[in-house]
Amino acid sequence: MQEDTMGTWDVGPFDNDTAADFGGTLDEAAADARAGIVRDTLRRVIDTVGCLDAPESEEAVAAAALVAAQCPGGEPAHPVYGPEEPLPDLTGLRDLAVQALDRVLTEPSELMELWDESDGGPWRAHIRNLRNVLAPQPPGEQLRLA
Repeated sequence: MQEDTMGTWDVGPFDNDTAADFGGTLDEAAADARAGIVRDTLRRVIDTVGCLDAPESEEAVAAAALVAAQCPGGEPAHPVYGPEEPLPDLTGLRDLAVQALDRVLTEPSELMELWDESDGGPWRAHIRNLRNVLAPQPPGEQLRLA
């Protein structure tokens, strides 16, 4: 992944400039507005018809990671680039988070295309892990994304 092209330094949900800015946006928002920001971010990606731009996808992946962080087996948000302020219960957004991740991985998706131009395997593995936390499958039936 070329850092100068995407402002990306690793494959994690908050390992890019857009997601780090999203964390800052949540910190600056009023406490009672944070869940709505996460929900609206997920919904905007789900509702996108045509090409899904990379920045919207990066925000949606970060939002999905925040939801997953509150679920069993979820990992905490990035300690530096994720939001620092407490978030309300986001577990009611699990289905939206799954739908948003599915949309990020559905053509046409600029972020998916950018990752496909480089070694996108580790990034896809992170997305798959997030999705499995958000919508766990019975053992032996874990989602496999190409």
